[in-house]
Amino acid sequence: MHTLLLLTIALAAAPPAMADLAKAKAEPNLEHRSKLALDNAAEQLKAAREAYNKGEMEKVSADIAEVGESVDLAYASLQQTNKDPRKSPKWFKSAEIATRDLVRKLDALQQDMSFNERSSLDPVKAKVQQVHDDLLLGLMEGRKHK
Repeated sequence: MHTLLLLTIALAAAPPAMADLAKAKAEPNLEHRSKLALDNAAEQLKAAREAYNKGEMEKVSADIAEVGESVDLAYASLQQTNKDPRKSPKWFKSAEIATRDLVRKLDALQQDMSFNERSSLDPVKAKVQQVHDDLLLGLMEGRKHK
């Protein structure tokens, strides 16, 4: 009983989801930072879906904006590693798969939205698609060194 009470208190005191993005930003390992940021993007997309089902459009907008921020952080972190995606594909391929999944889920959410609300997802959907395409291109062709 005492353990259940402590667990309930700990869950109630849990920080909001934005803290997960802060946690990702604080991660010193760039590859792990990318993974944490993409995990956060997936969680925020799930939260956006739940908020939409409840009719909370302001929360949907905030969650979707954080999806975009998370994907930007993930991609920037991978670029900062200065690794060639073809020679070290592990984290790049993982990010490519995660962004492909995000695009698919964003598209599904957009299709479930009313016609007038659908355009609100276009900028983030385009950003995630561009990151996915860049990751895939890097894996297929390798990085062009400047």
